[in-house]
Amino acid sequence: MAEPGLKTERVLVTGAAGFVGFHLASRLLAAGAAVHGLDNLNAYYDPRLKEARLAEIGAHPRLAFSRLDLTDYNALKMLFAEFRPEAVVHLAAQAGVRYSLVNPRAYASANVDGFLSVLEACRAHPVRHLVYASSSSVYGANSKVPYHEDDPVLAPVSLYAATKRANELMAQTYAHLYGIPCSGVRFFTVYGPWGRPDMAYYSFTKAILEGRTIDVFNHGEMQRDFTYVDDVVEALVRLIDLPPVIGATGGAHTIYNVGNHTPITLERFISVIEAALGREASKRYLPMQPGEVLATYADVERLARITGFAPRTTIEEGIARFVAWYRTYHRF
Repeated sequence: MAEPGLKTERVLVTGAAGFVGFHLASRLLAAGAAVHGLDNLNAYYDPRLKEARLAEIGAHPRLAFSRLDLTDYNALKMLFAEFRPEAVVHLAAQAGVRYSLVNPRAYASANVDGFLSVLEACRAHPVRHLVYASSSSVYGANSKVPYHEDDPVLAPVSLYAATKRANELMAQTYAHLYGIPCSGVRFFTVYGPWGRPDMAYYSFTKAILEGRTIDVFNHGEMQRDFTYVDDVVEALVRLIDLPPVIGATGGAHTIYNVGNHTPITLERFISVIEAALGREASKRYLPMQPGEVLATYADVERLARITGFAPRTTIEEGIARFVAWYRTYHRF
């Protein structure tokens, strides 16, 4: 039985060896849920980190894991039939804005075709709730801040963002046609221990410790709503038991921002990392890169109203925890 406060007892987590998926699976197991994780362990970044995350969870009587690519629909459908999840948290995706400029087909395959497999599996084996990861990137060239879920999202500036917006439209369609309750979660720059090496805070930490120069885009004037991973997981766990109800359009589909609602400049972010490391960074200032946006800033009123929770970890707390983990994991 799941602990009081978590009614859902069987949860399928896609991307379970990934950054957020690993943290979520750990939290769900601690809460008493049965978890089936799946991941294809691809080589976008070092698979040994993904394997280390799985090893950190360890053998657990309520955890099962399948190495599976979501585009293998028949295998996914069999997994649904055997596990019979009450809820699905879909986190598997090809991540990264800049990489989408280099390898766009990976995004069409993983993010669009892979998500279609998840939707079809939920259609074949109905679930109480499908929670899926979207991204603040969908706000694209919007200049109004803070971003609200009802703001227009018509101008993505990267293929990654376009695939995440496509996911939202696909989920809305399946909610309308087949009554699948869906919640899309727009993440705002998630960071923390066990994070992704391609993210700026991870690569900055590595470079500073190794005495290398870091590239600071837009001359450090970009703003990001950095969100600590434990806050993201808390939001996801609360949302699992709160499927949307059928609305006026006939579909049960809701979008939530999950961000720290406190944007900070890249320059200040680097200074927090420097303080945690006790070292100054050598910086090379560069212009804005293609596919990037100037600022992200989450309006989280909807999340707070529905779940009673809003992210609250300060950047100083979160970076200190990340740096402590980094030094331990990398023995630095």
